Amino acid sequence: MNRRDLVQAVSTQTGIERRQVDNVLLGFTQVVTAVVSKGEPVSISGFAKFVKVDRPARMGRNPQTQEPVRIKASKKARITPLKGFKDAVVKTSLAPKLERGVWPAAPAAAKKTTAKKTTAKKTTAAKKSTGAAKAGGRKSTAKRAPAKKSAAKKTTAKKSTARKTTAKRAPAKRATTRKAPARKTTARKTTARKTTARKAAGAKKTAKR
Repeated sequence: MNRRDLVQAVSTQTGIERRQVDNVLLGFTQVVTAVVSKGEPVSISGFAKFVKVDRPARMGRNPQTQEPVRIKASKKARITPLKGFKDAVVKTSLAPKLERGVWPAAPAAAKKTTAKKTTAKKTTAAKKSTGAAKAGGRKSTAKRAPAKKSAAKKTTAKKSTARKTTAKRAPAKRATTRKAPARKTTARKTTARKTTARKAAGAKKTAKR
């Protein structure tokens, strides 16, 4: 029987609410612990006695080597069952009678506890399934991410190739623009020849005169 079972049993035996029983039990343990820690014994007639024992320093003997050993002073807590409690434990006929359903607990309470456990298991299973689904979704998104990166790499590669082709085409245009001045020089030469021919004709005319 743990604390919860004890509170439930006392509540069923006395007809007091569980919350009040829990508060009384907590106050009882706090008062007994505080009083006994100060060195004052607490005795409940017919049940038990709570005492703080001071053991002074003494000489002992090592059981293996049989050599004398000095034992330091110590303090211990001692709970001594009293006569009424001892007799009731030894003879069950002397034990107090409990109400029906006090202990063992009523089946209704047992069913409630099992129902709570089943609901708790269902909630944990649902949480695990949702967590697994979320994890799977995250993994799928993580796997899809590199595809975007590869597409981005492809586009950058296409852009770089396009830039290279434009860079290669540019010098061809420059070469064609350089050829144009050669034509101008030929035109200048022809004009120069015409002017020299005209001058020669003029010179011949003056010579004839």
